[in-house]
Amino acid sequence: MTRQRLDTLLFLGPAVVLMLAFFVAPIAVNILVAFSDMNQTVWFEEFPTTQQFNKLGKLDPEAFLGIELRGSFYRALALTATFVFLTLFIFNVTFALVLALTTTAVPERMGAVFRAIWLLPRMSPSVVYALLWLWVVDSTERGLLNQVWMLFAAEPLNLRLDHPMAVIVVANGLIGASLGMIIFTSAIRSIPEHLFHAARADGAGSMSIVRHVVLPALRWPISYITIYQALALLVSFEYIFLIMGPARSTMTMAMLSYTKTLAPGIGGGQYAYGAAIALILIVIGIIVALLMWRLTNMKSLLQRPRIEVN
Repeated sequence: MTRQRLDTLLFLGPAVVLMLAFFVAPIAVNILVAFSDMNQTVWFEEFPTTQQFNKLGKLDPEAFLGIELRGSFYRALALTATFVFLTLFIFNVTFALVLALTTTAVPERMGAVFRAIWLLPRMSPSVVYALLWLWVVDSTERGLLNQVWMLFAAEPLNLRLDHPMAVIVVANGLIGASLGMIIFTSAIRSIPEHLFHAARADGAGSMSIVRHVVLPALRWPISYITIYQALALLVSFEYIFLIMGPARSTMTMAMLSYTKTLAPGIGGGQYAYGAAIALILIVIGIIVALLMWRLTNMKSLLQRPRIEVN
């Protein structure tokens, strides 16, 4: 028993320490700051206090759920929900699945080259990727999209002003689809070949094979990508900030928290206010994770194996 405990401590000890240091401790510090009045220094006068949460909304028996949200916070919630939903289901899951199906249907070497090319934006610095997007959606005739558009129309497009949500959804989606593409590709290649041969022998077409052979085998990868990418998108603001800046039209909750804390010249330094927003985002993330865990039945994936090897 002592040897077993030592082995457990040896193998799980470092992981537990890292989890406490990089996951639990930041959340604890965030809770501490959220219930304080901390601004640009590490000192605060009032603790505990709910004044930061009072900036986000107030109790109102006549309001929905009994809380009347502040306009900017309500808009940030709506933008976050729209951004996460569209990016997740259009690109991170659906488009990633299409890429995986396409690259596994062509010869293996050609599919590998295509996947490698698609991974280039993810391997490049974020600033470089954002600069390319700024060139693509440039509102002048120098923009790549406008160079094509003006061949058919006289007036150039200003997508950052007229369709800001479309810009950040596509920009984040195209680079985010690469993770799902790799995982779905690996899962498709692990399907036994005889299942495909049997389906073709029974007269099944390509779409029938995808529906009855491939998709059932991808149930768990799709569930994992859905949960993981949903949580990642909830706290994502890097490409939004680099492409759109602190624009109100794309001010998601993660962006709002960043601008209130660390963005110089545009409201930064309100550490307690930003921590309060981040705390609400953490709670939303936990709720979303639990709901998706339940809906996708992930518990059955992580159950103990039925075969024990001694």
